[in-house]
Amino acid sequence: MTSANPAAGTMTTKNGLPSMRIAMIGGGQMALALAEGFCRAGLVTPAEITVSDPQAAARERLAARLPGVCFAATNADAARNAEIVFLAVKPQQAEAACRDLAAALAAEAVVVSIVAGLPLATLAADCGTRRVIRVMPNTPCLVGRGVSVVCRTPEVPEMLGQRVDALLASVGHVHHLDEHLLDAVTGLSGSGPGFVALLVEALSDGGVKAGLPRPVALALAVQTLSGTAALLEQTGEHPAQIKDRVSSPGGTTIAGLAVLEQRGVRGALIDAVVAASARARELGQPRNG
Repeated sequence: MTSANPAAGTMTTKNGLPSMRIAMIGGGQMALALAEGFCRAGLVTPAEITVSDPQAAARERLAARLPGVCFAATNADAARNAEIVFLAVKPQQAEAACRDLAAALAAEAVVVSIVAGLPLATLAADCGTRRVIRVMPNTPCLVGRGVSVVCRTPEVPEMLGQRVDALLASVGHVHHLDEHLLDAVTGLSGSGPGFVALLVEALSDGGVKAGLPRPVALALAVQTLSGTAALLEQTGEHPAQIKDRVSSPGGTTIAGLAVLEQRGVRGALIDAVVAASARARELGQPRNG
């Protein structure tokens, strides 16, 4: 909710922060997750968010989930009056979208890109501004349990940087790292939900093979993973400590772990993160022409 602040001539949110005008270039699942989180936290209202997306299905989904959200016919129209412009398009669409923004951005606006692999220098050149923030979020943002890793150019004012951090914190954890590490972040936390989902599916299939009904097996797999993650997060213990604690001599867990080691699961996961990181690096290579 917002309220007027007559003395300042601005609007403030229920958290006492200045309200802000946000543009979303792209209205896919991640844009929806971010917008919902911002509104749920009371940082903005749907009416303060303007979305540009050519897909009717995406617009309809946003309108249903965020009544009052605004839509613009073009990327330039969405960005024209925005203070914070989120670039949430696919990598192959980013160059054209950035060119649309270059002609429309206000001088004080900041561009926040969630496009995988696209460097700050490229974003700045294509958008015509040095006020650029690069973010690698992941899909658990959809349920407020995401991870967003941030880097930004020196030209981004500290106040605006903090406001972007507050927005991202409404959908999960926020970390700041140097840009050269963001490809590795993409391989781990960006692609990681896909790897974890595969593990959950495999554990569930194992339960079914061992005789459990499918719904029970899936529930147990999901709850075991989420519970173990919470245990690691809350205790701060190394994963090996928890693994060793549940591995009794001659017991069931060590028997299963031996199979995982024989089948190379640990190495496969390491290689998966490295491969995803390498692909992110490829996406960020200079374009021909």
